[in-house]
Amino acid sequence: MCGIFAYLNYNVQRERGYILQVLFNGLRRLEYRGYDSSGIAIDDSLPSPINGCSAPPPLVFRQTGNIESLVKSVYQEIEATDLNLKESLDVHAGIAHTRWATHGEPARRNSHPQRSGPDNEFLVVHNGILTNYQVWKQMLLRHGFTFESDTDTEVIPKLAKYIFDQSNQGGQTVTFSEVVIEILRHLEGAYALIFKSKHYPNELIACKRGSPLVLGVKESAEDDGSGFFSSNKSPKELFFSSDANALVEHTKRVLVIEDDELVHIKDGCVSILKFNRNRGNNGEVLSRPASVQRALSILEMEVEQINKGSFEHYMQKEIHEQPESLTTTMRGRLIRGGSSKGKNVLLGGLKDHLMSIRRSRRFLFIGCGTSYNAALAARPILEELSGIPVTMEIASDLLDRRGPVYREDTAVFVSQSGETADTLNALEYALENGALCVGITNAVGSAIARKTHCGVHINAGCEIGVASTKAYTSQIVAMAMLALAIGGDTISNQARRDAIIDGLFDLPNKVREVLKLDQEMKDLAEQLVAEQSLLMFGRGYNYATALEGALKVKEVALMHTEGMLAGEMKHGPLALVDENLPIVVIATRDSCFSKQQSVIQQLHARKGRLIVMCSRGDAASVCPGEATRLIEVPQVEDCLQPVINIVPLQLLAYHLTVLRGYNVDQPRNLAKSVTTE
Repeated sequence: MCGIFAYLNYNVQRERGYILQVLFNGLRRLEYRGYDSSGIAIDDSLPSPINGCSAPPPLVFRQTGNIESLVKSVYQEIEATDLNLKESLDVHAGIAHTRWATHGEPARRNSHPQRSGPDNEFLVVHNGILTNYQVWKQMLLRHGFTFESDTDTEVIPKLAKYIFDQSNQGGQTVTFSEVVIEILRHLEGAYALIFKSKHYPNELIACKRGSPLVLGVKESAEDDGSGFFSSNKSPKELFFSSDANALVEHTKRVLVIEDDELVHIKDGCVSILKFNRNRGNNGEVLSRPASVQRALSILEMEVEQINKGSFEHYMQKEIHEQPESLTTTMRGRLIRGGSSKGKNVLLGGLKDHLMSIRRSRRFLFIGCGTSYNAALAARPILEELSGIPVTMEIASDLLDRRGPVYREDTAVFVSQSGETADTLNALEYALENGALCVGITNAVGSAIARKTHCGVHINAGCEIGVASTKAYTSQIVAMAMLALAIGGDTISNQARRDAIIDGLFDLPNKVREVLKLDQEMKDLAEQLVAEQSLLMFGRGYNYATALEGALKVKEVALMHTEGMLAGEMKHGPLALVDENLPIVVIATRDSCFSKQQSVIQQLHARKGRLIVMCSRGDAASVCPGEATRLIEVPQVEDCLQPVINIVPLQLLAYHLTVLRGYNVDQPRNLAKSVTTE
């Protein structure tokens, strides 16, 4: 859930003030991953070594609050010292961290970088959770170490110092990578780590297991086109980041670090060591690391994609980007055909496994939060076109129950980031049980994309606002195309398939139409801004819309909102209805329309304060009284209607948040990429 970043310039002259700005901007790009505290570490400018070490201890700055709070405090602290921000450095390594609290409250002592002791001999930034830290904490306490924080991370730099001190007894020397390798043999859990030490000046080591980490390379010399690292010591700038978003303004040449890889930067050269995990009598054992060579890849991303542009907030921008993001999701995958060819869907990521998927006994849709809701919206069309039952599973609940998963199952894992911890753990569980695993992600090279047998990238583009918007609608469209691909083109369902494909082609234009309701949703938000609770009722395809709309309002506007299945209204929720509680009923025209008309009448009979979403032209059919507030939306194919219907609710959530004075892009207690259980 945290964001880690590092910057090393080698044989490239950079002022210390510039280095600070690179670190701060990296954290700003990663702030969506956590924003309750942050910190950085840079080199001091003291000229002489201390205590016989080859370099002075690094300077560590930590602060609670958002990144701007850190920036302000760093400059205030620097003003009180003689640190020269204009000093030009040809080699320097800095690390940075933005935190979402798991172990220990948001406080300076719990912020990263965590340190080995007052001398800052070893520093670590960490994203993830260690499951066995208490064992090593007790061992270190017995050896005289004292702990300053409540974090699990603090054992890592202290363990580094312990290993370093033990290894150097008797005049022996130990390399930085040997110290880190020994640490990794003792760690259990999920982590992405970056190490910095005064004993190894101008070196950085990064490693990961389960949490994302990317290396960026910017070389001053011309790229030879090989895609590999230059072996010489040519001038270069190197970056580590939890997300490629923070790298694109510097370079597009990146390496996605894989699990159990250790990347060591020394003297401008990058070396990569790879571990294997073997089963031993006492659990997993790391093999002796082997050196590997990895090719760089090129980011297909522009800086403009990660800027707000003319919008005030990322969430607002991403809501209004949905016509374009949906077009990108479908690009190259839909075929209208001509007189001799029918309409079709091509999903290249599935082609080698399509026949196996069609022979499945059951589909499992597995996700969390918004991704689960998107899968729920797509379930009916997959069942209709494939004739195969679909089971919905919240990832954490599947693991808690150890629910049955069979070899004849196809398990579809839905995750925007491709790094969601609960979904990843469910994926490991499904693989162990022999299921065919399909990934639906927005991140090429993510853990879910790599570990599943096949999959579909939704190609929604960068989504920085913590509350997912455009990824949700692209997930629904991707899964609708998945249903079309699996269902085949039998004569019995050809007309239905053709209508859906035509609807997909026209969907971006329909979303543009519904975005024109922006001012209307702002007016509605002004009426609801003082409310304490809100109910949303949906059924059929739009049960998911009710759940997702309620989730959006809860996430960002911090208003208690519940999405409910309209068919369950009479079995308890009806007791909540009175003339004060606002209730949204989603009643667009589909096979459940008449049932929703009945729900509206029952709520009206009990003086419910109704807000009804209906298809354009259906106002007379769903409006039982003058007090009813209507939201009219374009009508599309029923399986695509959730894409249209969620947009007004996204806009409502956005405007409620602004009017209530909350941070739209950084909701309280939340972070974008949930990489902890």
